[in-house]
Amino acid sequence: MFKTRIMIALAATFLSSSVFADVHGHDVEHAEHAVDAPACTGFGPQTPRDIDSHHGDNKLAFSLSPSYKDMNLCNLHFHVNAEHKAKEYAIHAEGEHGADGGYQCSMSKHLSKAELAATAEPVCPSEHGELKPGDTIEVHWVHSSAPVTPGPTLGACLSDNVKNPDLRVEAQVFTLVNDPKALDFNSLDYHGKTVNGYKQADAIPSNTGKPVVFAGSTTGPKYSEATCSPLQVTWSVRPSCAKLDINSVAKWCKGNAFKEDHAHGVRKLVTTPSLLSEIK
Repeated sequence: MFKTRIMIALAATFLSSSVFADVHGHDVEHAEHAVDAPACTGFGPQTPRDIDSHHGDNKLAFSLSPSYKDMNLCNLHFHVNAEHKAKEYAIHAEGEHGADGGYQCSMSKHLSKAELAATAEPVCPSEHGELKPGDTIEVHWVHSSAPVTPGPTLGACLSDNVKNPDLRVEAQVFTLVNDPKALDFNSLDYHGKTVNGYKQADAIPSNTGKPVVFAGSTTGPKYSEATCSPLQVTWSVRPSCAKLDINSVAKWCKGNAFKEDHAHGVRKLVTTPSLLSEIK
């Protein structure tokens, strides 16, 4: 079976509720984060993880999704600090964005004064602060095998016609710089592009290393090792950071198809082997 029976039952439940819209940190910014407790049991592999470590003992396997090019883009959002960890983004984040954890790109410590120059106005402000040059963000392009249209929250990834779709997240970690010559977030957005019948982002970085692909779950600060996510997601995480013009992110936060206006929090790194899949 391409999906377990558990996934089918859960998907039907999530479709008719607001829970699915929350699983990546949407609308749960006030959620209290679980303290350290025994790891949950009976759940499938969890995310985020250290993508340089391929070990995992979780036995609840599921088939990986097709390529994102054979799926519909359904949501686009980002988290402040990298949720995943890799050699190039392994600096544990601390400071004004909260104590949820996450990681910063090593390149963020070697930027020029011009790249770190303050922006003319606050960028994507929220009650957790605003983004500033030098910050790290992790962008998630979420894809679904369901016949859906890109839209707000992860609820856009489900439909009445397909209640147990394959889900796939293409992830890229960026360092924000005050430089119009850096990547423009607008070029990575969705503007109605369709390829072979599938709705696609204008572009997703392809020069930041071979993506590490693995079986996991949804993320966001609502979940922890003690409170696991029940949904099954194929992840494709690029190992290298790239520079992104912070001014283009500011513009995106002022209006986009996904109604996103700020960075979401991160889920603490999952390290317990029984909660991780083996990366092959």
